[in-house]
Amino acid sequence: MKNKEKPVEGIIIEALPSLMFKVKLNTGEETLAYLAGKMRLHYIKVLPGDRVLLELSPDKGRGRIVRRL
Repeated sequence: MKNKEKPVEGIIIEALPSLMFKVKLNTGEETLAYLAGKMRLHYIKVLPGDRVLLELSPDKGRGRIVRRL
């Protein structure tokens, strides 16, 4: 059973290869994030400067982008 944490807002700083992104969180931390499967499936584009919602992994070093705001 998965623990669902509250999504965190952030801003895309840099686009990296393989649909990875460097994201600055509202708390000031930077993390690596990848695009969620549904966003890939529907070809939703995310560019530097976009505000996004992230689900963070337990170690807080990585996350998954689940929504563009």
